[in-house]
Amino acid sequence: MNAHPALSGIALRLVAVFLITAMSAVVHEVGARAALGQIIFWRSSVALIPILGYMALRSELPKGLQTKHPRLHLTRGLFGAASMAFSFVSLIYLPVANAQALAYLAPVLTLPLAALHLREPLRPQTVLAVALGFGGALMMLWHALDGGQNALIGVAAGIAYALTMAVVRVHIKAMTRTESAATIALYFALICSGIGLATLPLGWPALSGTDLTLLAIAGLLGGLAHIASTEAVARAPVSTVAPFDFTGLIWALGIDALLFRIMPTPLALAGMGVILLAGLIVIRQEMRPAKP
Repeated sequence: MNAHPALSGIALRLVAVFLITAMSAVVHEVGARAALGQIIFWRSSVALIPILGYMALRSELPKGLQTKHPRLHLTRGLFGAASMAFSFVSLIYLPVANAQALAYLAPVLTLPLAALHLREPLRPQTVLAVALGFGGALMMLWHALDGGQNALIGVAAGIAYALTMAVVRVHIKAMTRTESAATIALYFALICSGIGLATLPLGWPALSGTDLTLLAIAGLLGGLAHIASTEAVARAPVSTVAPFDFTGLIWALGIDALLFRIMPTPLALAGMGVILLAGLIVIRQEMRPAKP
């Protein structure tokens, strides 16, 4: 692969990471005033607009609506909805950077789950990465003890998000053998929209026009991030673009400082650093060629 497509792939990955971080900041801002199911509904339903537009541009409609494995999509949707809910709870109760750092546990936990479910080899580096990842999470949890009950809820939700997202990643990896990435994203958005709408009888607060606009922006940002990420891996190997996922923490720290006037404590920064180190070990391991 020549450098030109690889550079465009890296650029698109950087754009995708920024969009996801911006979406997280929007959820953090509006989360205290909106119901959780309300956020899930808007995030998922509005994301259908760019996803369907992207599929149309790629001439994947109506073929992309067809699937021979609806149960796989349902399972992915249910786990994905739980993962999304945990992520939003973490963003509501924690600064964006803290929630973002905990999210980086997901790729670390994916490897041992893949070893169990897909029978992939479990190397010593994987065990080290998992141990470091949980060590960083414990450091952030220790920091949360000083932040009261809300911080503890946020950290617990962040760890739960990483666990459920790891399951989702393994599940998607198995699904891609028969399903396209666009089809998986489409049905995920549809299922999560339905799950979010089902919470309406539980009571959604009446939001201002500004808050509704923010929820719509979160959906658009999420949908556009999926498109940018998909195009990134189409232009460059995953091992090339994956390290740039960690730029999200830089964006998150900047957003916390500039928009929310929140600065991380030294212990929280140390925990983030340990989690990032675990993620880099995972990426370095995945970049190595498989032995015959």
